[in-house]
Amino acid sequence: MHAGITSKQNPLVKQVVALRERRERDSSSLFLIEGYRECIRARAAAVGLHTLLVSPEWFLGSNENALIQEIESSGVKVVFCSKEIFAKISYRDRPDGLLAIAHKMDTSLDVLQVTSSSCFLVAEAIEKPGNLGTMLRSADAAGASGVIVCDRCTDIYNPNVVRASTGTLFSLPVIETGTEEALLWLKMHGVSVVAATPHADVLFTEASLRGPIAIVVGTEQYGLSKAWMDRADIQVRIPMCGIADSLNVATATSLLLYEALRQRGF
Repeated sequence: MHAGITSKQNPLVKQVVALRERRERDSSSLFLIEGYRECIRARAAAVGLHTLLVSPEWFLGSNENALIQEIESSGVKVVFCSKEIFAKISYRDRPDGLLAIAHKMDTSLDVLQVTSSSCFLVAEAIEKPGNLGTMLRSADAAGASGVIVCDRCTDIYNPNVVRASTGTLFSLPVIETGTEEALLWLKMHGVSVVAATPHADVLFTEASLRGPIAIVVGTEQYGLSKAWMDRADIQVRIPMCGIADSLNVATATSLLLYEALRQRGF
């Protein structure tokens, strides 16, 4: 018989709410995964789950029970919640009744592998979690070899990053490190650095984006730092024909990654 939570004062409820904050995620090395699609992708990627909270009244389909049984059979604690309690712990406007507490993943550069066709995405100081999540989604869709998040302004475990990535956070290596460490690693492994900037002379469609490369994008407001600009092997720009002087960073990322994919003969 599963335990049920009906009180907002339950310690597990308080823990979930606290994990919305970066300080708690950093101190506990835990984070939240909400949603059927996100949970099933985390499970497929063997992400270490700590606890699964469930509220059947919020289910949107008929496959949830099979996933719950699979997760529970792996030794993960499953806790049922009332509809009202789940509404409190949910990070969504329309919950779907599944929310996992998970252990953070290994985010060291050592997990990355370089081949002759590797295409990495480097995201420097991205401020908006929704943008970072969307960039992860594009990286997955375009077959990127991994994502390196440098000098983070938002951490990859922010609930909005997880949600915007639709669980693709778990489908490819995502690394958090500093700019200097990333540059050293890329140079050491023979990966060419392609810096995206509106001030470049070369159009992104005219540059060779065949691997091994790292496409580097920065904040919309300030662009890439001097460190990346100075040590880039090539700088490329996306043409701007209107009054806007830059694209949304997630949109620009998608264009660059898919151009690299096109050049690889997809």
